[in-house]
Amino acid sequence: MARRKKPPASSRFSGEGFKNPSAWQSGFITYLEAECGMSPNTVMAYRRDLEKFLNWNQQNARRTVHQVDIPTMTSFLDYLQQQGLAASSIGRNLVVVRMFFRYLMLESVVAESVVDLISSPKLWRRLPKVLSPEMVEQLLIVPQGSIDRYARRDRALLAVMYATGCRVSEVINLKMSDINLDEFYARCTGKGNKQRIVSLNPVAVDAINRYLNLERPGMVENAVNDAEYLFVSRSGKRLQREVVWELIRRYAARSGCGSDISPHTLRHSFATHLLARGADIRALQEMLGHASIRTTQIYTQVDHTRLKTVHSQCHPRG
Repeated sequence: MARRKKPPASSRFSGEGFKNPSAWQSGFITYLEAECGMSPNTVMAYRRDLEKFLNWNQQNARRTVHQVDIPTMTSFLDYLQQQGLAASSIGRNLVVVRMFFRYLMLESVVAESVVDLISSPKLWRRLPKVLSPEMVEQLLIVPQGSIDRYARRDRALLAVMYATGCRVSEVINLKMSDINLDEFYARCTGKGNKQRIVSLNPVAVDAINRYLNLERPGMVENAVNDAEYLFVSRSGKRLQREVVWELIRRYAARSGCGSDISPHTLRHSFATHLLARGADIRALQEMLGHASIRTTQIYTQVDHTRLKTVHSQCHPRG
């Protein structure tokens, strides 16, 4: 583990390093990377959330790290709620600020953190949107070679995401060596660089084979880098997550699934459909790569909501 280098005392306890919260931002980011071992995507998200707090503080509260108090944090949370952020996003912002002040305590900048006294807002948690099996099936057949230049790649991408329940970052980082089509499985790397084995269904295997045999060779023919990745762009480079988001939005609109479909929608659908067919929640936790069973349990709420809907529609005394 890399040793954290503290700044000299002159910058730690005087001048801007003492007064200005943003002066400690770069050190905090290094702390997340080196000591907390967070992935680049997580660090990027934490940086973005911390900047949101620092910018808000500069424009509104103008508090030093020693002046941040409970009213300051309450005002910040109110601001986030007024911006229309979901409860989970507000909670994540609070976690980042809390970690930032704990870092300042480690650096002996502050003696205590009032942010620890603020509990996450008990707001209604929005259940994830889930597609029906029929809607997923329709989505998978939308890519058409007569319309879409890389229809086979896109169909394979959608099929893999639904078959495995993987996050978009896990799918775009799949390498050719991670795929075993004969044994119907793939090896993916999740949060914290933890690897797990995920199963591929026949639909996904067939789609991957068609993509590998008929489309991918021409895409990587002149590629210098990234040819080891399964899903590539027209220049043979690894497919970017922004491209995947755009592809899914486009195909969802064409299939009639709605405009608010994201890569995570396929992950949610995967989990909910497995639970509906009797999958054990512990097994589902392992398949999704969740560190805590509490994260997986939200899908039991989704399925319960679906069952209530079916009951109200079909019960003769409903």
